[in-house]
Amino acid sequence: MALLLEFLTTLKNTVVDVLPILSIILVFQLLVIRKPIPHIKQVGFGFIYVLIGLALFLLGLEKALFPLGKMMAKQLTAPEFIHAGEQILTNVHWSDYTWVYIFAAAIGFSTTIAEPSLIAVAIKAEEVSGGAINANNLRISVAIGVAIGIALGSYRIVVGHPIHYYIISGYVVVVIQTFFCPKLVAPLAYDSGGVTTSTVTVPLVAALGLGLASTIPGRSPLIDGFGLIAFASLFPIIAVMAYAQLTQAKARQAERYGEKRKRIKINKRSLQPKKQESSKNPIQDKKNR
Repeated sequence: MALLLEFLTTLKNTVVDVLPILSIILVFQLLVIRKPIPHIKQVGFGFIYVLIGLALFLLGLEKALFPLGKMMAKQLTAPEFIHAGEQILTNVHWSDYTWVYIFAAAIGFSTTIAEPSLIAVAIKAEEVSGGAINANNLRISVAIGVAIGIALGSYRIVVGHPIHYYIISGYVVVVIQTFFCPKLVAPLAYDSGGVTTSTVTVPLVAALGLGLASTIPGRSPLIDGFGLIAFASLFPIIAVMAYAQLTQAKARQAERYGEKRKRIKINKRSLQPKKQESSKNPIQDKKNR
């Protein structure tokens, strides 16, 4: 019964949040464009499905993903006890949290692969580019970038470095890459960094950062816990542009290799002695020999 009441409350809040979007669409459709909405029944049922789905998803985040991420962070970062004196180790080296980095990278990769917004962007990019951009390769590149970013962000929380050192350095790399990256991929890379921080990734990443900062001695959940999502937005941009640059370099290398082989074949043909053409008169051929 309590769960049903929570769902109804979440559904009510979802309707309030989505109502401005629906109002703007209706105003522009009916008053500006001045055309009726086609298939009004299907649109209406679809809108109801969206509201119910969003409410269930938000309730699931609150009941499952947020507690799960926090629980995993606390379990992985629980202080070790010395068996002799049973004292808590306060001076912990960054290498003692290896499993935290592995978990952060794994959860970043898996949540990004399952991110609905990234799937939609990847499919559209493949359609618009005519197959020049592969949707699966794009998703894997973004997921690798998120994995590296969250692992590095977890390392930052452990060692306590200021976040702006990492973010400024990362965007300097992005600016440099933008000048050398293919023009087809650069805008897509910037969008890929944004769509990763969405419905699936954010709850677990935020819970991981807060749980990590609240467990490590000397860290503040407010100052050190937040900011992990910024790493999940930055490093996919670097990863996608790096993948495009590597692909472009390989294509140029293959093209140069093909041209080199053609030149070698032409040189071999030019060095071969030409055979004398035989005339139609066999007596004349014998005299020439």
